[in-house]
Amino acid sequence: MEIGELNASKAADWDAFVGTHPDATFFHLSGWKQVIESSFDHDCHFLYAYASGQIRGVLPLVHINSRLFGNALISTAFCVCGGPVAVDHTARSALEERAIALAEELKVDYLEFRLRAPGNADWARNDELYVEFRKQLDPDPEKNLAQVPRKQRAMVRKGIKFGLRSEIDVGVDRCYNLYAESVRNLGTPVFAKKYFVALKAAFGEACEILTVCQGDQPVSSVMNFYFGNEVLPYYGG
Repeated sequence: MEIGELNASKAADWDAFVGTHPDATFFHLSGWKQVIESSFDHDCHFLYAYASGQIRGVLPLVHINSRLFGNALISTAFCVCGGPVAVDHTARSALEERAIALAEELKVDYLEFRLRAPGNADWARNDELYVEFRKQLDPDPEKNLAQVPRKQRAMVRKGIKFGLRSEIDVGVDRCYNLYAESVRNLGTPVFAKKYFVALKAAFGEACEILTVCQGDQPVSSVMNFYFGNEVLPYYGG
């Protein structure tokens, strides 16, 4: 088993592996490397295990080194999921060993895997830092609406009654403006617009922006990620 580091020539093979592995997520896709490097200037180390010319596992890693967020190697920074995905224990162990060695080389304070399920039993865990909400969707929109709590459901119907409509945006402008205003009002630092542009450029149709308008005025917008049979509302305002 050998370990390589992702380059442009391996991106298609990487994404083909991610697309077929049951434990992989949207946040394991190769496009995140270009997005994070171009938007935030963080070094990325996207590792893959291979044998007989075939990828056997992947582990995207981002090196964060700043006064505000400290010095860490994270899989995957700016994402809610990450960590190694592999076809067997041998490939996974090889990726983890290389990640540990890289963390020591970079002299980081810690190595973090954002796993959906618990990993190694002897690693430190924090189950309260991040929370993920998942809900099965029904093909019938009315059945999905019925799952919304009563008061919120009434507000949805009121919005429909007053003529709110949704549109799919080609660009990021309306979504970014609403997101930036919402985040700023909460007192949270706002990501640069080039990050949204990079996400749309990297992921194309898998990164969809839906904007709700009242007349010609946009009032709400959300950036959704599509992967497999899931949709992930991610940034909005």
